[in-house]
Amino acid sequence: MRTIHFIILFISSLNATDMRGLIFNGNCTTCHYETKTVSAPSMKIVKENYLRAFSTKKDFVENMSKWVVKPKKETSIMLDSIDKHGLMPELGFEFTTLEEISSYIYDTDFGE
Repeated sequence: MRTIHFIILFISSLNATDMRGLIFNGNCTTCHYETKTVSAPSMKIVKENYLRAFSTKKDFVENMSKWVVKPKKETSIMLDSIDKHGLMPELGFEFTTLEEISSYIYDTDFGE
């Protein structure tokens, strides 16, 4: 019972930024390392490409989320990465979750 109480207390103490980071680090970093390109482009490269195309946070978050919810080569702004690594699979996340992840990416310094 103490363990459950501790977990509930811990989770409730996290702020929104921490939750976004937990979601990001628990999912995206499986393929996207922060600064190293291995099986997918690094998050630094992804963020740089999206910032060039969408300079405001609103546009960045909206467009990244729209693409990740239904990845298509025809709508990609990173065709060279698709040619090198293949098309990102559909992940099955809700759009609002992808907005949180995209917002976290926009707000995070990936070794820039």
